[in-house]
Amino acid sequence: MTPVADTLTAPRAGTTGLDVDTVRAAFPVLNQEIYGRPLAYLDNAASSQKPEPVVEAMSAAYRQYYSNVHRGVHKLSQIATDHFEAARSAVARFIGAAHAEEIVFTRGATEALNLVAHSYGRRFLQVGDEVLITTIEHHSNIVPWQMLRDEIGITLRVAPVQDDGHVAAEDVIALMNARTKVVALPHISNALGTILPVPAIAEAAHAVGAVVVVDGCQGAPHTAVDVQALGADFYALSGHKMYGPTGIGALYGRWDLLEAMPPYQGGGEMIASVTFEKSTWKKPPHRFEAGTPAIVEAIGLGAAVAYLDDLDMAAVAAHEADLLAYATERLDRIDGLRIIGRAPEKAAIVSFVMDQAHAHDVGTIVDRAGVAIRAGHHCAQPAMERFGLSATVRASFGIYNTRAEVDQLAEALDFVKEIFG
Repeated sequence: MTPVADTLTAPRAGTTGLDVDTVRAAFPVLNQEIYGRPLAYLDNAASSQKPEPVVEAMSAAYRQYYSNVHRGVHKLSQIATDHFEAARSAVARFIGAAHAEEIVFTRGATEALNLVAHSYGRRFLQVGDEVLITTIEHHSNIVPWQMLRDEIGITLRVAPVQDDGHVAAEDVIALMNARTKVVALPHISNALGTILPVPAIAEAAHAVGAVVVVDGCQGAPHTAVDVQALGADFYALSGHKMYGPTGIGALYGRWDLLEAMPPYQGGGEMIASVTFEKSTWKKPPHRFEAGTPAIVEAIGLGAAVAYLDDLDMAAVAAHEADLLAYATERLDRIDGLRIIGRAPEKAAIVSFVMDQAHAHDVGTIVDRAGVAIRAGHHCAQPAMERFGLSATVRASFGIYNTRAEVDQLAEALDFVKEIFG
């Protein structure tokens, strides 16, 4: 990340290896006005826009070869199955999985994390076992573990976050012991942008016999991911946050763990055989994909992964680091604005509050200036509570954003200050 102190000499947008003009041309939704102002879409941590290759891939599936997958013997079913499974292979390559069979398609990262908690957790955890999470989790990596705690009597422990928003590896490791069976943490915080030291934490977790579950929603769209180098035993990602469609996500699981886990849901496709006396299950990943899957959405996710691959994730990360540095410097000039979370390692998310107005008022006024941002607790209420807040304003950047859009945001925030004094 470009240090904030060096922002005046940081490279200009378009000199970080990413041709932003070409990228923006692939997203026609950006070429419009909101309330008479150019749209500046800065809500990427919630959901990203979709490039033409994704839309075209999904349209082609519906127009040319749509059919149910896996069980059909006719030609369209075979073609659809080939595209569906090619998407699985693309996701596996994108995150460094050893085998395509380690990728389970889900409705999103929320379902992926629930799958781990309720399939792996019910099979392998028992009363007195501990699950260790952090203070800055998304609700999707808190609530499933609470449900499991209430059902079987595990203990949920929470590692702290420092005042600057960073999570120190030593603080997490200090809470590990022989009872620690799962360590679940975000790759990147959706509320603060903090990049967590996953490899160091994972190494310590494995040393005490725990498995490592990583919420990768904010990791996969913004940085090169290698699940094996991270030390992740499970890694959850969400298609709609990485320029793919809604309703589709993926769970990476180490093969030996997936093979030992029972089904998450029952129905068609996940079975090897069914009688009234007994049913047997397919091997992973199909064991965890009951019923007709989100076929076209998976194909769209595969197209999104291919699109990001073509851009080069190193160039993506450099471009977004430049935007983060510029936005931090630009917003720091605004009196009464306080950025929440200044971790040394941080992704392109800026959360802040203003003395002059509540976060929701800020979001509403900024919207009238054509700037789409998020205001609220960001499905991270414990993190908000840690910093004594009910909500923040969050600007989150992606591959198509520019410094000019940062300026548009800053000017809108200056107007907020004028309105509320």
